Amino acid sequence: MKGKAPIIVIKKKGGHGGHHGGAWKVAYADFVTAMMSLFIVLWLMNTSKQIQEAIGGYFKDPTGTSKKVGSDMQGAGENFILTRENMKELKEQLQRAIRQVPNFENLKNHIDMTVTNEGLRIELLETGKGTFFDSGDPTPNEDGRQIMIALARELGQLPNKISIEGHTDSKQYGKDAKYGNWELSVDRANAARRLMQENGLRDDQVSQVRGFADQRLRKPDDPLDPANRRISMIVQYMQRSYEEKDEPLPAEGGGEGKPASSEPPKPPATEHK
Repeated sequence: MKGKAPIIVIKKKGGHGGHHGGAWKVAYADFVTAMMSLFIVLWLMNTSKQIQEAIGGYFKDPTGTSKKVGSDMQGAGENFILTRENMKELKEQLQRAIRQVPNFENLKNHIDMTVTNEGLRIELLETGKGTFFDSGDPTPNEDGRQIMIALARELGQLPNKISIEGHTDSKQYGKDAKYGNWELSVDRANAARRLMQENGLRDDQVSQVRGFADQRLRKPDDPLDPANRRISMIVQYMQRSYEEKDEPLPAEGGGEGKPASSEPPKPPATEHK
């Protein structure tokens, strides 16, 4: 019929709707990344100061600082290479370790740690009654064993070399004695080495065992003072390679850091008489 509007039929297709795009995947990936970052931050907050500095140093300078802080030892993430910059950190770490020794309160005044040109020097000082060694005995007593074992467990995690020294006072044995201060100082240093290698130090970590008898007195003005009798452990600085130094490599044929000269060497000047 004329004048009537046409009938429009709308059919809806069943099944899934059209393509919605991948925006949700991007949002989900951002969420997972944020969660991973949160877990990493929480983990870093609970790690040691050495690890935090090593990671921070790497991001500041991936080719420089990361070589100076942190350890190149596999499986020893808590460790760090001893340099002049982190010497105080090692000292604090060792002090925390030896505080766990049962008789520490009675021993703390006889343990001295100082920074020297060689490295960190740790000294176990004797008293008149004997603190770490009984008088004349080359074998550590129980207190000496506990302290040395605690130190060995910490120092054994370092890549640094260790020197061990024995010292005595100037009190001499009898004239006919076949055993004296030289033998005692060497024997005590060796006894300390054996004990510490059995409890943490690596076999290749001890570079020197030295006995000085009374030739390097701690108190030269009082050669008989018991404090002159001591065991010293020196944690040596790591030798840095040219790669890690700021100085240029020595040029071939020239001096260190100077280019080789193409001019022939001049003859030495002679003195006219």
